[in-house]
Amino acid sequence: MADFGGGDLETFRAETRAWLKANYPPSLNAPMSEDDAPWGGRRFEWKNPDAKLWLDRMAERGWTAPMWPKAYGGGGLSKAENKVLEQELRRLKARPALMSFGVWMLGPVLLEYATEEQKQRFLPAIVRGETRWCQGYSEPGAGSDLASLQTKCEDKGDHWLINGQKVWTSYADQADWIFCLVRTDTTKKHEGISFVLFDMTSPGVEARPIKLISGSSPFCETFFDNVKVPKDQLVGKVNGGWDIAKRLLQYERQNISASGFGGGGGLDLVEAAKKEVGVDASGKLADGDLRARIAHHRMDAHAFTLTVRRAEAESKQGSGPSAAVSIIKYAAAKMNQERTELLVEALGLQGLGWEGEGFTPDELAAPRAMLRAKGNSIEGGTSEVNLNVVAKRVLGLLDHQ
Repeated sequence: MADFGGGDLETFRAETRAWLKANYPPSLNAPMSEDDAPWGGRRFEWKNPDAKLWLDRMAERGWTAPMWPKAYGGGGLSKAENKVLEQELRRLKARPALMSFGVWMLGPVLLEYATEEQKQRFLPAIVRGETRWCQGYSEPGAGSDLASLQTKCEDKGDHWLINGQKVWTSYADQADWIFCLVRTDTTKKHEGISFVLFDMTSPGVEARPIKLISGSSPFCETFFDNVKVPKDQLVGKVNGGWDIAKRLLQYERQNISASGFGGGGGLDLVEAAKKEVGVDASGKLADGDLRARIAHHRMDAHAFTLTVRRAEAESKQGSGPSAAVSIIKYAAAKMNQERTELLVEALGLQGLGWEGEGFTPDELAAPRAMLRAKGNSIEGGTSEVNLNVVAKRVLGLLDHQ
């Protein structure tokens, strides 16, 4: 442990382990459902009091954003200390204290681009889980070509006036605030975009959930009709929002990649396959072809996990995530789609249920997860866009004119 600071880091590990053991509610070891996820925010209903207690305890130490400066509510941990904290949380199999777009995406760019007043205003509330954020990027006519967005932001002297529409706004109907790309100059494309923050309860804001084929509605259409936004809620320079937008997308893709999307309920792929397909005399999955494909998928998943950890370590050594996260995001989407499809196949008839008796909750979750996974190739940047990023910024290839 010499490279982590020797005895001092071991003291930190011992203290961290003892604190986590004393403060992590054992009831949270049960599987976490979507409804039980700790999103936070003033509109969020805490169905599990222990989840709120866990958030409050972690936020008090700044450990919901452990490497953010203490001045903004963070933990102020070094890279080595943060690694120890992550290891001890995994050792305890602790669920996240907070799942927040504010922590994953907005906070890092505020630390880089915001004024001191903006940092003091917004970051501590993110750490405490008091504000839930949503992302206003894509529009009906500006998806993969995000820079063609048309949501208009006019300078009215003492405020900004916003009119337009966003789409695929994750959890906009439950969010408190939005970080939003708007057009402040119609004569330029990339150089005419600004980055603003505003309250989702502002007059003129309306969020309409979009029902997906999976049956859930995590995304929304979001409309802005003469929304007034205070001038001091623009981050960075006027018409300088595209640089912030690109940086935030790197953090978004890094987070999506690290999470691997999840999905499939609480079922283990191998155990589910053995139960439904059966095993041979040696205890192996009886279907040799399915066994080979599951084995291949598990090898890819293990290699992917190691690659993500290496990329995270490299980003912490540098100045944040690089364009290489597009590689990982592309692979994460493909693997989650493969996993959910394998699970439904392994379940056989039990993987075709949608409602009614004869199916467990996990079995009913499997086909929904498979359908939901189709969107992984779109959200956080389409697979095609990510491949273009890899070609240009990782491999150094140029467009043919």
